[in-house]
Amino acid sequence: MMNISIICVGRLKERFWTEACGEYAKRLRGFCNFTITEVDEERIPDQASQAGIRNTLEKEGKRILSAVPKGAFIIAMCIEGRQQTSEGLASRLEELAVNGCGSAAFVIGGSWGLSDEVKRAAGMRLSMSEMTFPHQLARVMLCEQIYRAFQIISGGKYHK
Repeated sequence: MMNISIICVGRLKERFWTEACGEYAKRLRGFCNFTITEVDEERIPDQASQAGIRNTLEKEGKRILSAVPKGAFIIAMCIEGRQQTSEGLASRLEELAVNGCGSAAFVIGGSWGLSDEVKRAAGMRLSMSEMTFPHQLARVMLCEQIYRAFQIISGGKYHK
């Protein structure tokens, strides 16, 4: 059984986001070992300089990389990533498993994104959309898409 993790900056604040992620985590139990790891968000002033933003990203990036399971294939969720269909994501996860990669880690950065170090460590950069979403909603959407991918792989009825 494949290990799938989401490493994300910050905590979910509203109960409905937590419950939605929990529902998909429960559904995923039959397909993979699924975990969500939250790392601390770095505090940054509203009027931060570019150097301050870079420093924030580097600190968060170190926390992210230290939370990634050893040997996991890293998928960075970032705006400059490639957009993928649900079938494409399913195919990629299946390909990883067939090629002996037992672990994949999806990474969601904080409000300023991901550090260059995290992006360089990633084997894949994935973008959900050209639109901007709140990080909490993006996490729920990612959980749903991972569940959908496993439904596609298994030939389930969820994906129509």
